[in-house]
Amino acid sequence: MPSATALCPPRPHLFLSPWTSRVLSLHPQSSQLKRALTLSPPFRRGSSAVATGKKPNLVSPEPVSQTPDDETGAVRERVERLDLGWLPAFPHVFTASMTNFLFGYHIGVMNGPIQAIAQELGFDGNSFIEGLVVSIFIAGAFIGSISSSALIDKLGCRRTLQIDTIPLILGAILSAQAHSVDEMLLGRFLVGLGIGVNTVLVPIYISEVSPTKYRGSLGTTSQIGTCLGIIASLCLGISSEGDPHWWRAMLYLASVPAFILLFGMRFAVESPRWLCKVGRVADAKKVIGSIWSDSDIERSIEEIQAVITNDSRDLGSSWVELFVEPHKRVAFIGGSLFILQQFSGINGVLYFSSLTFHDVGITNGALGSLFVGITNFAGALCALYLMDKQGRLRLLTGSYLGMAISMLIIVCVINSPIDEELSHNLSILGTIMAGLCFPFFFLVMVCCYCYFQ
Repeated sequence: MPSATALCPPRPHLFLSPWTSRVLSLHPQSSQLKRALTLSPPFRRGSSAVATGKKPNLVSPEPVSQTPDDETGAVRERVERLDLGWLPAFPHVFTASMTNFLFGYHIGVMNGPIQAIAQELGFDGNSFIEGLVVSIFIAGAFIGSISSSALIDKLGCRRTLQIDTIPLILGAILSAQAHSVDEMLLGRFLVGLGIGVNTVLVPIYISEVSPTKYRGSLGTTSQIGTCLGIIASLCLGISSEGDPHWWRAMLYLASVPAFILLFGMRFAVESPRWLCKVGRVADAKKVIGSIWSDSDIERSIEEIQAVITNDSRDLGSSWVELFVEPHKRVAFIGGSLFILQQFSGINGVLYFSSLTFHDVGITNGALGSLFVGITNFAGALCALYLMDKQGRLRLLTGSYLGMAISMLIIVCVINSPIDEELSHNLSILGTIMAGLCFPFFFLVMVCCYCYFQ
């Protein structure tokens, strides 16, 4: 039976605040009334506080402490605001980008100690052999890159990355133990074979295991890994100035990231696209559910199968179709950008900056090269930040213009009889400018590739 209070609720009391003109309607036994009665100061009718309308000095109440449930809810709300959709795929992307670290390491590993190697192996003063030892791994990379597609289609990305560590490890050890030019060239060539396969494979793997929303951002890890590898090798190269045999330890250390890659890929996932292509749809669903989202499984599988169907229709296509419309213009522009990038002069900077510094009279060329590597990394971070703000075309144009100016400065410094101190400063300026401008181009191209995969 309802109580009398429920049937006849008490009328609210009108409460006039002594220091405001508001009339508060307070219900008996309500929290509002209890708080007002608790916080209202004791005063007598006709007191000075009431007469003057001044607010009496009150001791502010203690803040109401949150319950554990409220704190848990607030923490959960803050966590939900964080966008962590990239996190499940990041360990797999990070492991694969170890190959780019190796690529950068082998780019800069010969920069500092090339003169010590030449003296010990007996080709000191032979510029042709010096250039061949430094750059022959690029020739191996060319052969590895054109043969990578067959390995990927047959073995998949994960197994190909594991097998590819074999020439990387053997080449590094053979180069470190070399006692003749032929052994050094063979070791560097083997390293190039592994690097060539990886430069094609890693962007494909990263784009296929990354969620679509984060594909472009995760694709930048390849260029960042390359920059860090260059910095690591140039930093170690400083010790070669005082130890003529330090280059062997540097080459031995090149095998460590390859071993990490070999064992790390055992725990990495396979490309969902390749799994669908070979008919392992159930495995592809497990991969998508573990690194993307359970809600994306069916939609992602449908998209992947649609892409595979479209690719199968193009099996009868030939390379000639790239030279006719509508592919002619796109293929020409894309190919020209990569070709011009190789002729921009960055290879001379990254491979021979120490010799360039020595030619203009700078004694510690390895330390100067380290600053070039750090600048190269800073340029990559700037390009990553500005890419979506300034657009790809503007960054590409500025990158080429900066490279052209830096190369012009270096050539003028080497060939012009100018003041020695000015020559030092200009050579450093031109070399650092080249290291700063190049990542803008390369990072834009890599991100475009990963985004449109």
